[in-house]
Amino acid sequence: MTVLTKKMTWAEYRALEFEDTDNFQYELLNGEIVKKASPAVHHQRISMRLIATFLQHLSGKDIGEIFHAPLDVVLDDVNVPQPDLIFIRKERSHIIHEQEQVIMGAPDILVEIISGGSIKRDRVEKKDLYEQFGVAEFWIVDPNNRSVEVYQLQDGRYKLFSFAAETGKVQSSVLEGLELEVAEIFG
Repeated sequence: MTVLTKKMTWAEYRALEFEDTDNFQYELLNGEIVKKASPAVHHQRISMRLIATFLQHLSGKDIGEIFHAPLDVVLDDVNVPQPDLIFIRKERSHIIHEQEQVIMGAPDILVEIISGGSIKRDRVEKKDLYEQFGVAEFWIVDPNNRSVEVYQLQDGRYKLFSFAAETGKVQSSVLEGLELEVAEIFG
Protein backbone atom coordinates (compact mmCIF):
# COMPACT_ATOMS: atom_id res chain seq x y z
CA MET A 1 0.00 0.00 0.00
CA THR A 2 1.35 3.42 -0.97
CA VAL A 3 0.64 6.37 1.27
CA LEU A 4 0.61 9.65 -0.56
CA THR A 5 1.57 12.82 1.24
CA LYS A 6 0.62 16.19 -0.12
CA LYS A 7 3.47 18.56 -0.82
CA MET A 8 3.15 22.02 0.67
CA THR A 9 2.88 24.82 -1.88
CA TRP A 10 4.52 28.22 -1.80
CA ALA A 11 1.14 29.86 -1.09
CA GLU A 12 0.61 27.59 1.93
CA TYR A 13 4.16 28.19 3.10
CA ARG A 14 3.72 31.99 2.83
CA ALA A 15 0.52 31.78 4.89
CA LEU A 16 2.30 30.15 7.85
CA GLU A 17 2.87 32.27 10.91
CA PHE A 18 5.73 31.66 13.31
CA GLU A 19 6.10 32.90 16.86
CA ASP A 20 8.18 36.05 17.36
CA THR A 21 10.39 34.04 19.71
CA ASP A 22 11.11 31.42 17.00
CA ASN A 23 14.85 31.69 16.26
CA PHE A 24 14.78 29.33 13.31
CA GLN A 25 14.72 29.93 9.57
CA TYR A 26 12.58 27.88 7.22
CA GLU A 27 12.84 26.84 3.60
CA LEU A 28 10.46 24.94 1.36
CA LEU A 29 12.34 22.18 -0.46
CA ASN A 30 10.47 19.68 -2.62
CA GLY A 31 7.24 20.61 -0.85
CA GLU A 32 8.60 20.00 2.65
CA ILE A 33 9.42 22.62 5.26
CA VAL A 34 13.06 22.46 6.31
CA LYS A 35 13.88 24.02 9.67
CA LYS A 36 17.33 25.58 10.07
CA ALA A 37 18.97 26.99 13.16
CA SER A 38 19.93 30.64 13.07
CA PRO A 39 23.42 31.07 11.65
CA ALA A 40 26.30 30.95 14.12
CA VAL A 41 28.63 33.89 14.67
CA HIS A 42 31.38 32.35 12.49
CA HIS A 43 28.85 31.82 9.69
CA GLN A 44 27.77 35.47 9.97
CA ARG A 45 31.36 36.72 9.79
CA ILE A 46 31.99 34.69 6.64
CA SER A 47 28.73 35.92 5.14
CA MET A 48 29.58 39.56 5.86
CA ARG A 49 33.07 39.21 4.34
CA LEU A 50 31.55 37.67 1.21
CA ILE A 51 28.95 40.43 0.98
CA ALA A 52 31.69 43.06 1.40
CA THR A 53 33.71 41.46 -1.41
CA PHE A 54 30.71 41.39 -3.73
CA LEU A 55 29.73 44.97 -2.83
CA GLN A 56 33.26 46.23 -3.42
CA HIS A 57 33.29 44.55 -6.83
CA LEU A 58 29.88 46.00 -7.72
CA SER A 59 30.69 49.51 -6.46
CA GLY A 60 30.31 52.09 -9.20
CA LYS A 61 29.01 49.51 -11.66
CA ASP A 62 25.39 49.27 -12.63
CA ILE A 63 25.49 45.54 -13.35
CA GLY A 64 23.34 43.90 -10.69
CA GLU A 65 22.28 43.55 -7.10
CA ILE A 66 23.33 41.37 -4.16
CA PHE A 67 20.96 40.07 -1.46
CA HIS A 68 21.45 37.87 1.61
CA ALA A 69 19.44 35.47 3.75
CA PRO A 70 16.82 35.32 4.89
CA LEU A 71 15.12 35.98 1.56
CA ASP A 72 12.86 33.54 -0.30
CA VAL A 73 13.92 32.48 -3.79
CA VAL A 74 10.80 31.03 -5.42
CA LEU A 75 12.01 28.51 -7.99
CA ASP A 76 8.62 26.85 -8.42
CA ASP A 77 5.51 26.13 -6.37
CA VAL A 78 7.25 23.62 -4.06
CA ASN A 79 10.86 24.88 -3.94
CA VAL A 80 11.60 28.08 -2.05
CA PRO A 81 15.15 28.01 -0.64
CA GLN A 82 16.84 30.80 1.29
CA PRO A 83 20.46 30.84 0.05
CA ASP A 84 23.05 32.76 2.05
CA LEU A 85 23.88 35.14 -0.83
CA ILE A 86 21.99 35.92 -4.02
CA PHE A 87 23.24 37.88 -7.02
CA ILE A 88 20.99 39.02 -9.85
CA ARG A 89 22.30 40.73 -12.97
CA LYS A 90 20.64 44.02 -13.93
CA GLU A 91 19.20 42.60 -17.14
CA ARG A 92 17.42 39.94 -15.08
CA SER A 93 16.10 42.29 -12.37
CA HIS A 94 12.55 41.41 -13.44
CA ILE A 95 12.80 38.34 -11.14
CA ILE A 96 12.97 40.67 -8.11
CA HIS A 97 9.30 40.73 -7.20
CA GLU A 98 8.73 43.98 -5.33
CA GLN A 99 5.09 43.32 -4.45
CA GLU A 100 5.73 39.90 -2.88
CA GLN A 101 9.20 40.93 -1.62
CA VAL A 102 10.81 37.73 -2.93
CA ILE A 103 12.94 36.56 -5.84
CA MET A 104 10.80 34.70 -8.39
CA GLY A 105 13.05 32.70 -10.68
CA ALA A 106 16.63 31.49 -10.89
CA PRO A 107 19.23 34.07 -9.78
CA ASP A 108 22.59 34.35 -11.55
CA ILE A 109 24.71 33.39 -8.53
CA LEU A 110 23.73 31.58 -5.33
CA VAL A 111 26.09 31.05 -2.40
CA GLU A 112 25.59 28.52 0.39
CA ILE A 113 27.78 28.58 3.50
CA ILE A 114 27.84 25.09 4.94
CA SER A 115 26.97 24.62 8.60
CA GLY A 116 27.05 21.42 10.64
CA GLY A 117 23.48 20.43 9.84
CA SER A 118 23.46 21.47 6.19
CA ILE A 119 26.30 19.50 4.59
CA LYS A 120 24.17 17.02 2.61
CA ARG A 121 21.42 19.53 1.93
CA ASP A 122 23.85 22.15 0.52
CA ARG A 123 26.28 19.84 -1.28
CA VAL A 124 23.72 17.50 -2.83
CA GLU A 125 20.08 18.55 -2.58
CA LYS A 126 20.45 22.28 -3.16
CA LYS A 127 23.21 21.84 -5.72
CA ASP A 128 20.93 19.52 -7.72
CA LEU A 129 17.99 21.90 -7.26
CA TYR A 130 19.93 24.97 -8.43
CA GLU A 131 21.31 23.03 -11.38
CA GLN A 132 17.79 21.86 -12.32
CA PHE A 133 16.44 25.43 -12.29
CA GLY A 134 19.35 26.88 -14.28
CA VAL A 135 21.21 28.98 -11.70
CA ALA A 136 24.27 30.05 -13.73
CA GLU A 137 26.76 29.85 -10.85
CA PHE A 138 26.70 28.14 -7.46
CA TRP A 139 29.24 28.62 -4.68
CA ILE A 140 29.79 26.24 -1.78
CA VAL A 141 31.66 27.88 1.09
CA ASP A 142 32.92 25.27 3.56
CA PRO A 143 34.21 26.75 6.85
CA ASN A 144 35.41 23.37 8.19
CA ASN A 145 37.70 22.81 5.21
CA ARG A 146 38.30 26.54 4.70
CA SER A 147 37.44 26.08 1.04
CA VAL A 148 35.33 27.71 -1.64
CA GLU A 149 34.01 25.84 -4.68
CA VAL A 150 32.55 27.75 -7.61
CA TYR A 151 30.40 25.75 -10.02
CA GLN A 152 29.45 27.01 -13.47
CA LEU A 153 26.39 25.72 -15.33
CA GLN A 154 27.52 24.22 -18.66
CA ASP A 155 25.10 22.32 -20.89
CA GLY A 156 22.64 22.02 -18.01
CA ARG A 157 25.17 20.53 -15.56
CA TYR A 158 27.45 22.05 -12.94
CA LYS A 159 31.17 21.88 -13.63
CA LEU A 160 33.77 23.00 -11.11
CA PHE A 161 35.00 26.37 -12.38
CA SER A 162 37.20 27.56 -9.51
CA PHE A 163 38.40 26.09 -6.22
CA ALA A 164 40.72 27.05 -3.38
CA ALA A 165 41.30 25.74 0.14
CA GLU A 166 43.19 27.45 2.97
CA THR A 167 44.96 29.85 0.56
CA GLY A 168 44.57 30.89 -3.03
CA LYS A 169 41.92 32.73 -4.97
CA VAL A 170 38.60 31.79 -6.46
CA GLN A 171 36.89 33.70 -9.22
CA SER A 172 33.43 34.06 -10.68
CA SER A 173 32.43 33.11 -14.19
CA VAL A 174 29.34 35.35 -14.02
CA LEU A 175 30.92 38.47 -12.52
CA GLU A 176 33.99 39.13 -14.64
CA GLY A 177 36.92 40.25 -12.51
CA LEU A 178 35.45 39.12 -9.19
CA GLU A 179 38.18 37.29 -7.30
CA LEU A 180 38.57 36.62 -3.62
CA GLU A 181 41.32 35.28 -1.43
CA VAL A 182 39.86 32.42 0.61
CA ALA A 183 42.09 33.08 3.63
CA GLU A 184 40.50 36.53 3.95
CA ILE A 185 36.97 35.09 3.88
CA PHE A 186 37.62 32.70 6.76
CA GLY A 187 39.51 35.28 8.85
